[in-house]
Amino acid sequence: MRLWEAVTGRRRTKGPDLDALFGVPAAAVSLQAAMGFLPTGSGSVCFRAAAGAAFHALQNDVIAVIQADPDKPDVEVSVDGYGYTWLVVHRDPGDLAGLCTDLHVVNTTLVEQGFAGGLLCTMVPFADPSGRRFGLVYLYQQGTFYAFAPVAASSGSGTSAATEPPQARDNLLEISVRDQLSGELPMEADLSRWLAVWGAPGL
Repeated sequence: MRLWEAVTGRRRTKGPDLDALFGVPAAAVSLQAAMGFLPTGSGSVCFRAAAGAAFHALQNDVIAVIQADPDKPDVEVSVDGYGYTWLVVHRDPGDLAGLCTDLHVVNTTLVEQGFAGGLLCTMVPFADPSGRRFGLVYLYQQGTFYAFAPVAASSGSGTSAATEPPQARDNLLEISVRDQLSGELPMEADLSRWLAVWGAPGL
């Protein structure tokens, strides 16, 4: 047993190749050229936070590392209705490489400290001039990507769309993104794993 495992009581496990996140900037060039979509400047990592002060301190340490960057990206933390924590990073939309580095830091730090089991996904939102949006989602456990494109809820009933999660997905857009990026990123082949992440930050 290695010293780290002896001290922490946790065993390191070999997970998916998180370096796949570094392929997103090149994929974004293809998305812009072929479909007119651009990154919005935000990205997030979704995980189930562990109880206790140690994990809270780790989360604060991760935020401090990201904000130590000279560009000082904005970082916020929120909890969704399912109990998952979203750590959201905001950068200039033109600095997608920096954003993906930040997201990689969050993932690798949680993995290295023995919390890989709580990681759900990483998401980078994109938008086009017409207002359509989708999230390019990286599933940690599978090591693959897929597109999640919610359709905005109608406000015709008089209820604010901001208070209701969307109830439909733009499946055609999701498939189009998959087909466009299939040669650049490991895209998830099993459609049953294309999880709906309603209310995800940036969408």
